[in-house]
Amino acid sequence: MLAKTSELTVEQSEELLGILKARFEKNTKRHPAYNWTQVQLKLEDADNGKLWSIHQMEITGGEPDVIGFDEETGEFIFCDCSAESPKGRRSVCYDGEALNSRKQNKPDNSALEMAAEMGIEVLTEEQYRELQQLGPFDQKTSSWLRTPADIREHSGAIFGDYRYGKVFVYHNGAESYYAARGFRGLLRV
Repeated sequence: MLAKTSELTVEQSEELLGILKARFEKNTKRHPAYNWTQVQLKLEDADNGKLWSIHQMEITGGEPDVIGFDEETGEFIFCDCSAESPKGRRSVCYDGEALNSRKQNKPDNSALEMAAEMGIEVLTEEQYRELQQLGPFDQKTSSWLRTPADIREHSGAIFGDYRYGKVFVYHNGAESYYAARGFRGLLRV
């Protein structure tokens, strides 16, 4: 469940920074060229909305961590690094159009709408494949991926998972939803 306010209390911010620091230090292979002090300074300088978005990633089970740095913008890239698709973001169809097209058994939300509410981006296929270089992720679940317009025009959407030592990207009807399919997000800070 997403929080209604987009600001964190001082206590929530401190708790989140502690969680992020511990995860950062435990998973140095994801970001060998950076240290926590650099990341913490960026987070402390960021507007509270960025921290709130990372908090939403955390409370929905995403286990966000730094996976890169954009040299052009000077931003750290946070991504959901939970072993499986975030539990608090599963059983959602692809987007609002798909959600509205369902006449029966509608899920509570869609991946794109939920990501927008959280202030994060749904991963593209390319970003998902890059994440899997740090993985493996989604060995038992799958994650919706940002779908190209030409596929979406045909009521389809794409998702990915990791099986048999390989990354697979498939298609499905955008209105479909499954207990084992959610989405992964990305945020630049």
